[in-house]
Amino acid sequence: MALVLSRASSAQILSPTHNRTRWAAQVSPTNALPEYPRPQLVRSRWTTLNGTWEYAITDRRAGQPKTWEGTILVPFAIQSQLSTVERAVSDSERLWYHRTFTATAPARGGRLLLHFGAVDWDATIFVNGKRIGQHLGGYDPFTFDITDALNSGGKQDLVVSVWDPTDKGPQPRGKQVLKPNGIWYTAVTGIWQTVWLEPVSPAHVDDVVVTPDIDAGTARVHVSGVSGGRNIEVIVTASSNGRTVNQVRGPLGSDLTLSIPAPHLWSPTDPFLYDLRVVLHVADVGYDDVKSYFGMRKISLAKDSAGVTRLFLNNKPLFQYGMLDQGWWPDGLYTAPTDSALRFDIATMKSWGFNMIRKHVKVEPARWYYHADKLGMLVWQDMPSGDNNTAEGKQEYEAELHQMVDALRSHPSIVMWVPFNEGWGQFDTEKYVSWLKGYDPSRLVNNASGWTDKKVGDVSDVHSYPGPDMPKLEPNRAAVLGEFGGLGLPLAGHTWLLQNNWGYRSFTTQESLGAAYKDLISQMRYLIADGLSAAVYTQTTDVEIEVNGLMTYDRAVMKLPADATAANKTLYGPPPVVKSVVPTSLLDGQQWHYTTAAPPGDWFAVGFVDAAWQQGPGGFGTARTPGAVVRTAWNSSDIWLRRTFTLNSTALVAPQWRIHHDEDAELYLNGVLVASLSGYTSGYTRIPLDAKAIAQLRTGLNTLAVHVHQTTGGQYIDVGLEERIRP
Repeated sequence: MALVLSRASSAQILSPTHNRTRWAAQVSPTNALPEYPRPQLVRSRWTTLNGTWEYAITDRRAGQPKTWEGTILVPFAIQSQLSTVERAVSDSERLWYHRTFTATAPARGGRLLLHFGAVDWDATIFVNGKRIGQHLGGYDPFTFDITDALNSGGKQDLVVSVWDPTDKGPQPRGKQVLKPNGIWYTAVTGIWQTVWLEPVSPAHVDDVVVTPDIDAGTARVHVSGVSGGRNIEVIVTASSNGRTVNQVRGPLGSDLTLSIPAPHLWSPTDPFLYDLRVVLHVADVGYDDVKSYFGMRKISLAKDSAGVTRLFLNNKPLFQYGMLDQGWWPDGLYTAPTDSALRFDIATMKSWGFNMIRKHVKVEPARWYYHADKLGMLVWQDMPSGDNNTAEGKQEYEAELHQMVDALRSHPSIVMWVPFNEGWGQFDTEKYVSWLKGYDPSRLVNNASGWTDKKVGDVSDVHSYPGPDMPKLEPNRAAVLGEFGGLGLPLAGHTWLLQNNWGYRSFTTQESLGAAYKDLISQMRYLIADGLSAAVYTQTTDVEIEVNGLMTYDRAVMKLPADATAANKTLYGPPPVVKSVVPTSLLDGQQWHYTTAAPPGDWFAVGFVDAAWQQGPGGFGTARTPGAVVRTAWNSSDIWLRRTFTLNSTALVAPQWRIHHDEDAELYLNGVLVASLSGYTSGYTRIPLDAKAIAQLRTGLNTLAVHVHQTTGGQYIDVGLEERIRP
């Protein structure tokens, strides 16, 4: 994949196929994301600064350029197609932005605020040549009061300087790298969310934080802001469908308790939101008036009727099934081309029967969470990862984690914080879980999604590709599957690369991918019966080199078959009930005769004498094979196994193998080959016995023989027999 890193060749296209979404055609300098960008703190007067700016790229240590190299469309990162520049910026370079705007100082002591939704990463702001301030952080909104720097003439000069080392620095950056490959994507540098101006009163609101308590029927409201040296009274009014529900008054900066009688609860099936109005008063004179909203909902852990710890929403168990969502766009990279596009991904997942999204190592603009709130989508929010192996990196991680929580904590859709993923930059896990639980006790914390569990937080999380699988049940944490799936399907004309695309497991047709997907869902229903509380499928869309999305990167083709939605919805109903007939070694080691030396040709026959073979408990394999419970080591290319079992009756209800094989496995029942299974599984799976296999079952003694062939990587075999009592 061609990626430009030097300025000498930076005119080269960063995206080889120039893949684009249909919304890209709607973008122009006059309508670049024109929506008000902050739905939870809305004022009627504001001015967008999105549109055409000038830009220049200099050495990192150079001062402000005297001339500009061209124009760029804000708020799209310079590497993106929609920026109209599509140019790489290295860690040794600095990106400069410039534009003018017309503004005058607000009357009667008012202030003019300059807001940035997000700038990646180190931004310094100048107004009329005066340095206003600096902000570090690629994902959080920030604001500067520029009133005192304004010219009296009305025309104002704005310059933004940005340095972004991407993966050459220790700061949180998610999946951005300077040389994209595999699961790592194109860098995003500079302004990538809306920039806007907002005049405010001398006394004004900075933030409104709402924390619901459905058990008490209240919402705690904390309004912070600037008093302007006055004694400020805050009036908070909640309403529903235009009718006042309740009102509370108190000092600015205090915690106010708003009573919500018989609260209408927010949930994925009923995403009801209350309107909120916040007014600042001084001696009955209004100084600021903002609109917001909130949802009454509760996320918690509790025991179900069987005593299993599960995720509860509004005091009821709810299986959470979601998508791993990277939030990338072929034309805008970190930035969706339009607000409709931003909403589209969430609405599509909702229509497919998903009720949750894991927002993966990226923080979205506020309007994304607004759409999740409105549509009724639960969100697990990852903290973007970085290289936290230096004192500077650790300090920056902590600062940006704090900023992320502060920016997002009033969204009812967010139910889980995920500070670390798969060990990427993971450090002091116990410390940050404790801090998150104390700072925001209204949400759950997933200490580390996949691989590096520190036994703290509210959930135990494993990753399994393709899976599904689950961690062992614990008394005080819920068991979740943080990632699984990854079924890959490149579709010609819709890929970022023409070839060498990548997926965890590849398919060639939508039909074969759909069948494999529905089989994963069928397998997961058994895990729910075993105590699994949530699962996250990888992933929403293809992204650059990855082709394991359920949509193509350009969102033009839905890879899921029409009946997949019905399959997804089965996850929320009663799980199947099974009865073990021949137990596996998942919980207790079952005795087998086995050999790793090639046996005689009739080794699988009922009358074959295996007394000279070794004996040992299953499963058989090598340590660290995904999903394996190894009790007897097997590290050669082949293994042959035999065991007997007794049936009181052959009238089994929907008999099925429960098997974990890595790799190719042959199953013989009473001397007859009844199953040939190619490839590998990453955990225990169920396979219905076909008519041929069922016909071999006998009342009394039965013989099960297994041959497994291994070529590379981990290896494992264990198999049992069960019947499905309830589908």
